[in-house]
Amino acid sequence: MKRSGPLFTLLAGLLLALFMVSLNATTGTRSTSTGSDSPADVVSASPTPTATATPGKPSPSPSPSRSAVANGDFAGRTDDDSSAVAVTLRDGRAVAYFCDGRDQESWLKGPVEADGSMRLKGQKGEVLTGELTGKEIRGTVDMGQRTYGFTADRAVKPSGLYRATATVRGAEVDGGWIVLPDGRQVGVLTRDGRAAAAPRIDPENGAVTVDGQRLTARPVTP
Repeated sequence: MKRSGPLFTLLAGLLLALFMVSLNATTGTRSTSTGSDSPADVVSASPTPTATATPGKPSPSPSPSRSAVANGDFAGRTDDDSSAVAVTLRDGRAVAYFCDGRDQESWLKGPVEADGSMRLKGQKGEVLTGELTGKEIRGTVDMGQRTYGFTADRAVKPSGLYRATATVRGAEVDGGWIVLPDGRQVGVLTRDGRAAAAPRIDPENGAVTVDGQRLTARPVTP
């Protein structure tokens, strides 16, 4: 009977231990997380940045193209009928010649605007101001000491503007000719800088004889 005491004590201890284990299992704390996903399962998706269209600079409007005035040749007399003027237009450029058929002349050149206006300049400050209207050019030539008004009508070959340059008998020769629509010719020929009336040319082929030497005067273009 005395040996049964430790046995009962051991059984009592086991029962107490089993009771404590059962109590802990039933009353253990639950996780306070109410989310159904663990933090590792939640993917924080950063919002995709919205592509903002930066307003670009407006494309510059194309500058209006400069419409070229039609090519053409023009020749005529000054208003006082003392001199002649010829103008040749090519691809928006112009070359003009003024001469009195004796000892005064000037070569002028420059651009032609879309409206047919022009301001041509010579090497010594001469200025031709004109405007193409229809089939003629009207304007003025400022020769420095005097200004001439003129009208130049459209010229059809052989009318127009001609020039010849060469060395004749050791002299530098430069000649300019205006063949008017009515067939008249006005020209100045310089020999080593000395101006005089120019001999006639053959307008069909430009042939001219200067001091016994045959030259060819050719149509002038800008």
